[in-house]
Amino acid sequence: MARVEVVTDSASDLPVDIAHSDNLAIVPLTIRFGAVELRDRSELSIDEFWERCESQDSPPETSAPAPGDFREAFLAAADRGADGVVCVTMSSSLSATYQSALTAAADLGDRIRVEVIDSRSVTMGEGLIVDRALRVAREGGSLDGVASAVADLIPRVRVRGTLDTLDYLRRGGRIGNAQALLGSLLAIKPTLVLHEGRVEPGQRQRTRGRALRQLVDEGRSEGLVERVAVVHAHARDIEDFLSLVKETWPGLDVVVSELGPVIGTHAGPGAIGLCLQLANPIS
Repeated sequence: MARVEVVTDSASDLPVDIAHSDNLAIVPLTIRFGAVELRDRSELSIDEFWERCESQDSPPETSAPAPGDFREAFLAAADRGADGVVCVTMSSSLSATYQSALTAAADLGDRIRVEVIDSRSVTMGEGLIVDRALRVAREGGSLDGVASAVADLIPRVRVRGTLDTLDYLRRGGRIGNAQALLGSLLAIKPTLVLHEGRVEPGQRQRTRGRALRQLVDEGRSEGLVERVAVVHAHARDIEDFLSLVKETWPGLDVVVSELGPVIGTHAGPGAIGLCLQLANPIS
């Protein structure tokens, strides 16, 4: 029976129980604080990331893994006896990570076959896709079978979220000082939607509660939901949001994970994301 392993990047924000799967390797992005570069999760924990953010005036920056990092992960799978690798990366519209994986895969010769797939998603949207790949691979799926299952799921994943502060967008140059100041004075809580691999602004709400309710209401309008994941950055009201999610989709287990440094660099503390896997795509 063919044995397929899965490779992804650390922007997938997988919870610990999935991240430690035997047939999975996670290639870290790099987080840079000034001249200090740290590899996500392996050299920089989530708690350490937020501590550094609070103690420094300049915002952190992120950089994609080098092709050599992916090549190392692919060859390690070959050394373990894998017949093939399905590599799922964060959206190519948000990072050069996908291109790095493609470059690495092209440099392997006939050592091992690798299928690199752009998830068109990020955080636990990407994570749900990775988990699907892991499940099919563990069930004995071939490389083509795992890749096909991933391709089928990508258009059925929805990601939306809300921010608790505009400061990290301001510090990262995503919005100007005047816009951030006005938003803070008006207590605006922006929502964001991942659309075709890109982050787009959603509606702006005047209270946190309304913003969180909007995430759920929009998610419910998508149609029948198979799986739900919630990701957050030390959000103080996460339990209230989880109660709302479980009330909206009773009977479904909710995967809960922490927002990592890659997305946290731009979203800031308190951010909450809702990631849904739909039963059928809705155009």
